[in-house]
Amino acid sequence: MSARLPVFGRLPRGGCPVDDAVVGRCEAIARAIRRRDAVMIHQAGQGHIGGDYSCVDILVALYFAVMDFDPAAPSNPERDRLVLSKGHAAGALYTTFAALGLLRDADLDTFMRPESRLNGHPAVTKVTGVEASTGPLGHGLPVAVGMALAAKLDGSPRRTFVVTGDGELEEGSNWEAMMVAAHHGCANLTLVVDRNGLQQGATTRDTTALAPLQAKIAAFGFEVVNVDGHCYPELIPALAAVGERPRCVLAHTVKGYPISFMVNQVGWHHRVPSADEVARILAELAEPDEGEES
Repeated sequence: MSARLPVFGRLPRGGCPVDDAVVGRCEAIARAIRRRDAVMIHQAGQGHIGGDYSCVDILVALYFAVMDFDPAAPSNPERDRLVLSKGHAAGALYTTFAALGLLRDADLDTFMRPESRLNGHPAVTKVTGVEASTGPLGHGLPVAVGMALAAKLDGSPRRTFVVTGDGELEEGSNWEAMMVAAHHGCANLTLVVDRNGLQQGATTRDTTALAPLQAKIAAFGFEVVNVDGHCYPELIPALAAVGERPRCVLAHTVKGYPISFMVNQVGWHHRVPSADEVARILAELAEPDEGEES
């Protein structure tokens, strides 16, 4: 069982134009990341593949097409920052880092092993490129607001992005952070909500209803846009845009996307795929021309 992950070059920044070539490139990167993530989680016997798959396209759009971030200079003080607040999706982050060249493909084989740098939640002291140690939900957005406010005080153009889960918004610390960001006019902050509608054990609607989520976040002083979180022509421009206020991109995603037997299944929050299931995943994620006769 193998799905070695090559290093991919970044696309031109700015979010426009998102033509067929850009979409095709992003989709190819995302397929490779999802393939490697499935193998990595199977080998580790641990992970959160459903939530990984729902946010892969968000991470690809940010790191490969939107953010001012050079993998060759990951500590540049003027880099854009991304905080993965839904830290249980560390598998998606690590495989994205490998696709960028920040990690070696062989590093992914150590995921969740004793003394590995690749913990089940990302740690800023262990992996270059991780901007904040996350895992306890509700912490990432407050940290990101601090980063954005620091950039504003510095007079720096650097931007801060934070990816949260929708179930994570049940944590009150997020709403306090939104108030602070709006109060200080942090237009350099973009909150991206991975709105897949599922959390551990149930739907968000049945756990603590979030609707009307757009109106609620807007009431806290954010500019809010809705996009298909798996559609690059919608996702990239929405992430690239900067307005006069903090921005929220509600990325409507599907847990387990795009795997036929995983989509919208709450059990895949932290279920580990078997060897047979990994083979099915790899087959569904094959490149379009794989298997065709020459």
